[in-house]
Parts: sequence; structure tokens; C-alpha cells
Amino acid sequence: MEINGSSAIVTGGASGLGEATARLLAQRGATVIVADLNADAGEALAKEIGGQFVRTDVSSTDDVMAAVDAAIAKAPLFSVVNCAGIGWASRTIGKDGEYGSAHDLDLYRKVIEVNLVGTFNVCRLAASKMSLNTPDADGSRGAIVNTASVAAEDGQIGQVAYSSSKGGVVGLTLPLARDLSAVGIRANCILPGLIDTPIYGTGEASEEFKARLGTGVLFPKRLGLSEEFASLAVELLANSYINAESIRIDAGIRMPPK
Repeated sequence: MEINGSSAIVTGGASGLGEATARLLAQRGATVIVADLNADAGEALAKEIGGQFVRTDVSSTDDVMAAVDAAIAKAPLFSVVNCAGIGWASRTIGKDGEYGSAHDLDLYRKVIEVNLVGTFNVCRLAASKMSLNTPDADGSRGAIVNTASVAAEDGQIGQVAYSSSKGGVVGLTLPLARDLSAVGIRANCILPGLIDTPIYGTGEASEEFKARLGTGVLFPKRLGLSEEFASLAVELLANSYINAESIRIDAGIRMPPK
């Protein structure tokens, strides 16, 4: 699928995995809509790569429609990469057996709302407009890449909410691809492992912590790079024969219980 001359939406595009993906798509000739809540970082990145920032809460229908409309105003929308997401760590129950010590249900709902419902919200609205594209020689009208996590398969202690949400993203991949096959839109999913993003902070202590994490990786024994994720995401967009796949990018790690 040709990326050059089209538009693309990257949610969570102002930093980390999304930023690297937005940069690479721009290098490949796409006009990128940086869809994020961080206006300062999003505006700066969009200006640098010749795209446009649209403040976007992925769980908001109005926000997502605004991002889609901004994309199609630039060029035909052929690429969507969903990187927006949040994390939360909490065990299912407390140590005292009291109801009040159980996992906060509102926080569980919030993680599901952003990571799973938000991902699907972007898929359903973006694909609606992508379906109107003039198909290419292969019959393609676009492609979607969603971001899950190895936690979908190797969820650790305290990750019940996060793993639930990311497992849902993996679970929607095949039926989403089947639904959208009728209009020539592919859907794939990436399950990143330990990727070096701003979530780990900066400074000497941060670098030492990341080095310790890297020792648990099979090979190479380091954290992954956002650029490596971006490379896979763009390949899944461009390669017209990859569809309905959920692919781990984790250097072979299998997460322990904690």
C-alpha cells in the first residue's frame, strides 16, 4: 500500500511509540495528524514533521471525528496507528479482606475505556471514512495498526486492568479485519515488550533501572527502541499481504509473574 501522498492518524502521537511512528510516516511522505492530549508536545512535533496536531481524547466520539476530518482535509486517509493508552498497577484485593481494599472499579473502567474502547472508537470512525477512498490496484482503501502489549499474554501481578484492556485489543484484531475486509481495509496489532519510552524517566537512576530490565530480555539484552516499533508499524501499513495478525516485538521476552 502506498503511503506517500496520503494522510495518516497516529493517536498518542506526541511522544514515545506514537512520536516515532509519526516521524517515520512523515518521512515516507504522509501528512500526519498527531492526535494526543499533550498540546505542547503535539504542536511542536506536528510543526517539525509538516503535520497537524488535533487534541484528541480517543474515548470521545467528537474528538476522534475531528481528527479524522482533519486528516481527510489534507489527503486521502489510508493509515491509522493507535498508540494512545494508559497504565495502572493495582492488585485485585487488599491484605485486610475488606471491600474497600479491593481494586478500584472506576480505575479499572478508566483503563478499559481508554485502551480498549478508545482504540475501537478510532477504528470504527476512521474506517468509516477510509471506506470511501478510491481503492488502489490491490483493492486497498487503507490499513489500521493497533497497539496492545505483551501484557495481553504475560500479564504480571497488579496488571489486571492493563492486561484486560490489551487482551481486548488483541481479541478485536481478527473480527475487525474480517469486518473491514469487505471494503478493503486491513487491521493488524502489535504487542510491544519493554520499549524505551519516556515512561521510564531520565537520568542516571533511570538508565540503571532500564539496564536491569534489559537483563531479563532473551536477546538482544536491552530495551527496545521506539524506532523499532515504528518500523514494524509502518511495514504493517505498507505490506498489503499482512492482515489480521497480532505480532510481538519483544526480543523474545516472556514476562515473569512480577
